[in-house]
Amino acid sequence: MKKDYEGYLSPFSWRYGSEEMRQIWSEVNKRRLWRQIWVALAEVQAEFGLVQPEQVDDLRAHVDAVDVGRALEVEAEIHHDLMAELMVFAEQAQKGGGVLHMGATSMDIEDNADALRVCLSLDLVLENLRTLLKLFADKIEAWADTPLIAFTHLQPAEPSTLGYRLSIYGQDTLTDWDSLNQLRQRVRGKGFKGAVGSRASFGELIGVENLADFEERMSAHLKLEFFPVTTQTYPRKQDYQIVSTLAGLAASLYKFAFDLRLLQSPPIGELAEPFGSAQVGSSAMPFKRNPINAEKINSLARALAQMPRLAWDNAAHSLLERTLDDSANRRTLLPEAFLTADELLMVAIWILQGLHIDETALARNLSIYGPFAGTERVLMALSKCGADRQVMHERLRDHALVAWSAIKNGQPNPLVDLVTRDVSFSAYLSREQLLALLDAELYIGDAPQRALLMAKAIRDTID
Repeated sequence: MKKDYEGYLSPFSWRYGSEEMRQIWSEVNKRRLWRQIWVALAEVQAEFGLVQPEQVDDLRAHVDAVDVGRALEVEAEIHHDLMAELMVFAEQAQKGGGVLHMGATSMDIEDNADALRVCLSLDLVLENLRTLLKLFADKIEAWADTPLIAFTHLQPAEPSTLGYRLSIYGQDTLTDWDSLNQLRQRVRGKGFKGAVGSRASFGELIGVENLADFEERMSAHLKLEFFPVTTQTYPRKQDYQIVSTLAGLAASLYKFAFDLRLLQSPPIGELAEPFGSAQVGSSAMPFKRNPINAEKINSLARALAQMPRLAWDNAAHSLLERTLDDSANRRTLLPEAFLTADELLMVAIWILQGLHIDETALARNLSIYGPFAGTERVLMALSKCGADRQVMHERLRDHALVAWSAIKNGQPNPLVDLVTRDVSFSAYLSREQLLALLDAELYIGDAPQRALLMAKAIRDTID
């Protein structure tokens, strides 16, 4: 189907998500999967003597002959999309068309097709997530020892390293990797259980005693495991689990992008997303270099975060053996959840591949704010030497307040000079000792080592 720019198009039709993900959720692929399921059903029914081999051959010969235009014409008359596709398939396969859909209900076809599309989509998400995690591991290893000033409450706190900060995002996304892999292994189709899940229609065709064998064969043909118990649909709780897990991934990428936006702000200026030579930052302000890709991650992730609520409602409101009030919104819920996750990963990969790291800004911010963290080390060292902790604390506090005032007025941080010249301290510690204690680059604990351990954990898990 061609895009019609005279009418509304979803941004997911062309702007967000990859062509691979769009193809999975395309109208043609959905109908092709329906046809493949119908053919698989006919093949298994042939094994039970219900369908002739030549009929199956005829169906196989036309399985890819999807004609959306013709199906829409039929649907306009009968108002049932699956039945319209079934009728077009039967028109094309005149030998085998008469045995199509024998014993099945619509959701035997649709829900299994949805489960297959979910599996394909999760495989693509995991492929991209693997790429992102490898990039995180690379960056963590490269910058494990590079000191920076860390922030709590959006205020300068104590030193850490860039690799350790990046390992926070790596750890979050590694958790998502585990969750998505577990989810991928748990995805189930409805199977072939008829209108209320009893398998009565298929029991009439092949005998109740053969039903277990029948579904096992169908599962093998489709390479899809089935829920043991369903209603007319597979449990909509599965959709909730799928969308919630994707939303969890979105949360991890949201934090990474939001932190990047803060760090790209010129007063900090330590990190920045790639910026093309011809890229325009603002229509009004030519100097602007806005973090538009990080902002896009935050915008789309925020939308994905709302989707689990809709999936929850669909699961909770699926009354008795089935209601139809989930059908319309599921046409967009699952595709857009995966397309959003797809776009988030692609943008995050692009940012990380070209991430700009300003080492001058890292050193500048550490030199401005790092000495404050050293006062804790000075206080502990003075206490060890027998100084009165409370008196020393007050002296250090006084010097810190003077230093903060100087920084606010745009002056260099005088804290190191104030502390090393204070005779209250030099009575216990030499100038060299005080300088070493105030050296922020030495106050990073084992952050580099644990960052490297996280990079190793990522590689060991995804390789």
